[in-house]
Amino acid sequence: MVVIGRNEGERLRLCLESLRPDLYPIIYVDSGSTDSSVSLARSLNVEVVDLDMTVSFTAARARNAGFQKLLEKHPDLTYVQFVDGDCEVLPGWLERALEKIQEDPKNAVVCGRRRERFPEKTVYNRLCDIEWNTPVGQARSCGGDALMRVAALKEVGGYNPSVIAAEDDEVCVRIRQAGWKIWRIDADMTLHDAAMTRFGQWWKRATRCGYAYAQGAFLHGAPPEKHFTRERRRLIVWGFVLPALILALLWPTGGWSLLGLLLYPLQALRISRRPGQAKIPLKQSLVYGVSCVGAKVPEFLGLARFYSHRLFRKQGRIIEYK
Repeated sequence: MVVIGRNEGERLRLCLESLRPDLYPIIYVDSGSTDSSVSLARSLNVEVVDLDMTVSFTAARARNAGFQKLLEKHPDLTYVQFVDGDCEVLPGWLERALEKIQEDPKNAVVCGRRRERFPEKTVYNRLCDIEWNTPVGQARSCGGDALMRVAALKEVGGYNPSVIAAEDDEVCVRIRQAGWKIWRIDADMTLHDAAMTRFGQWWKRATRCGYAYAQGAFLHGAPPEKHFTRERRRLIVWGFVLPALILALLWPTGGWSLLGLLLYPLQALRISRRPGQAKIPLKQSLVYGVSCVGAKVPEFLGLARFYSHRLFRKQGRIIEYK
């Protein structure tokens, strides 16, 4: 197991205890915690890797560090379970994931349903819980929690440490391109504690998402990989082109261009009624649709940040919402 985290406190305890340190080799990679995370992990007999924080930090770099440490100690390792330190692995998950990954030697990644621990506390937590409900079946990518085949991860060279957001999507692109398969199975996998209580956290998270789309399109924008470029195009249109057009035409049209703003609630309604939203109460699906559309502005700002970093040759830094 590889767990990554920083200042997760009690969330880290729940995470490590759910992984049964008495049964499985676990590496906890700490990224400069100022709380008791490191001592907590060691008290549970979990080996700790302290990242050098003078080097630019990314979650991808942390996952690689944990993976390499595991391989040093267990060179014959076959599978590795990655977990974020704010997640608790649910009973039965590892058995279900192992069963699926062993069905086919080309199965490289298996993930399940990540759920929010406290979806009722804030609308932002609820939005995360809806977001995690991805389609079951062969998938394009996984999230931060996933069981991976060591051979597949080694073949593609591990995670890309320069990717500051959606590093899981990026590595999955390379895994699929190498001929491996990724699966999302119908099984509860982890409980995640987003701890999102403020609008500013939601805004930062959306900004990070936009940065990820831009970086993903830069790295893997060529066919047949269309996801990153498609999402980049959407956030440019909805986050910049359309509002800029409405403002530019305000005077020539005598204010009639403001009717273009109606496209936003219509788009939110369309998103809320997607097939995947059918089992979600109408009010929650509408809020999710509004969030998806509203996020296009901070997402565009994230995209602009990526390209400004490219233009001025600046090193991107992780965008944290906690």
